Amino acid sequence: MIQDRYQLAHRLYPYARSADQDAPAPVRHPVVVIGGGPIGVATALDLGLQGLPVVLIDDHEGVGQGSRAICFSKRTLEIADRYGLGETALAKGVVWNLGKVFHEDRKVFEFNLLPEEGHKFPAFINLQQPYFEKFLVERVREANAAGARIDLRGRNRLEGITPQAGHVTLDIATPEGPYQIEADYVVACDGAGSPTRKLMGLDFEGRVFQDSFLIADITMSAPFPTERWFSFEPAHGAGASTLLHKQPDGEWRVDFQIGWDVDRKEELKEQNVRRRLDAMLGPEVEYQIVWTSIYTFQCRRMKAFRHGRVLFAGDSAHQVSPFGARGANSGMQDVDNLGWKLGMVLRGEAPDALLDSYCSERRHGADENILNSTRSTDFITPKSPVSHMFRNAVLDLAEHHPFARPLVNSGRLSLPCVYDDGPLNGADALPGGPERSRPGAPCPDAPLGDGYLLELLASGGFTLLCINCEGPELPGDLPDAIAVQAVTAQIGPLAERYLGNASQAIYLIRPDQHVAARWHTASADELRAALHHALAME
Repeated sequence: MIQDRYQLAHRLYPYARSADQDAPAPVRHPVVVIGGGPIGVATALDLGLQGLPVVLIDDHEGVGQGSRAICFSKRTLEIADRYGLGETALAKGVVWNLGKVFHEDRKVFEFNLLPEEGHKFPAFINLQQPYFEKFLVERVREANAAGARIDLRGRNRLEGITPQAGHVTLDIATPEGPYQIEADYVVACDGAGSPTRKLMGLDFEGRVFQDSFLIADITMSAPFPTERWFSFEPAHGAGASTLLHKQPDGEWRVDFQIGWDVDRKEELKEQNVRRRLDAMLGPEVEYQIVWTSIYTFQCRRMKAFRHGRVLFAGDSAHQVSPFGARGANSGMQDVDNLGWKLGMVLRGEAPDALLDSYCSERRHGADENILNSTRSTDFITPKSPVSHMFRNAVLDLAEHHPFARPLVNSGRLSLPCVYDDGPLNGADALPGGPERSRPGAPCPDAPLGDGYLLELLASGGFTLLCINCEGPELPGDLPDAIAVQAVTAQIGPLAERYLGNASQAIYLIRPDQHVAARWHTASADELRAALHHALAME
């Protein structure tokens, strides 16, 4: 009997009548977020922690069903840490850095995703999405108790959206009838089937892949290690490929590639799911099935993520196949990119044009994810006898020759996007500076005193990081949201990751911990120009 574990659908924000429903005219809000999944709640939390009032509407009342995302990347944990829940997620999650690739009945090779020391967070944790959503909502409650104004409204369903010259009007349905509100800006985080996108007559561009994958979340006590195991053409024959991941609470995620022309209803019958699991795990392993689903994946995105005062984030803006854990992780990078920009625009610290950079930078990120995801999918599911023969030849070579291992693509795992040639990038005037910390790149973490560098860069504003130097005198006309941090770099990870061959460095770092500009030395005028450029004030 399949357990109904995810039916506990926590009513984290049950329906409650709001004052807006009794107002004589539509109430105007600075921001309305649509969708209560992890990307929507993270967006509301980001803005609320900046002191901005935000309303989130969702047609449900809390955590949805199914495990969905399970792999949360190092960058997502770093973003979550700025929101105050990185360590909570880490404590619950299953940490893993090691992956293994198999072909038929033999191991081809293994890889370590984070071999270097000096990072607060691991390469990945496995954590069921409902836990991550719950942690986000609990953090919202904590923030509200401390004075934030984040209003989560359950069973508030979007029925209509009308962009106006200076605001957006929203029609909302509730159990007690309809009402209207207005918003200066709307952030649509309402998933792959986005009602917002459909109501605005917008669509995706991209590709749908003709293959099917069966997911089974199971509980078992088998002594498998905490590693990512991906098998091509496994000898047990339960699927054309299989994937095994450990999760918290004794759960495991199993994926089976089962082909395009399958009877989905038949495949989801418990006896047929068990037939595949028994073949893969062996008759001696006892398990219980928690949840099953069949999915077909696609690599698509909207043409533009900004439509006037309506912005799209997460799955409502882009979709990728699950190989490489790019869905929820790329959505969190959307939040990371949009939050500070929308906050500065609403506070009058930057022009509305700054929001255009959200579209260009995150569209670049989506294209990068789609490219990697498409390549992974084409390798995992070859479409012709020739491509299948090539794939297997690569696997055979990789077993014995390291040069072939980079060609094996069982899902290039999510890495944070570098905004090369991004519209906000300033000078790269640090001769000998490391490539990994160039303008546009997310700051690599490094140990610093009793903590870590990224903890120092979590102020929510721009940071001037001065390494082995005092830095320029700050211009008097800079916004308040800039801090100066002086760091003396010793030989070690910080010097290696930020100095390279340089003796000193000055970094201007954005609120999302991406490098805006860097110099060996910089004047006040150079700093002012770089900051104005990073705020789209030119």
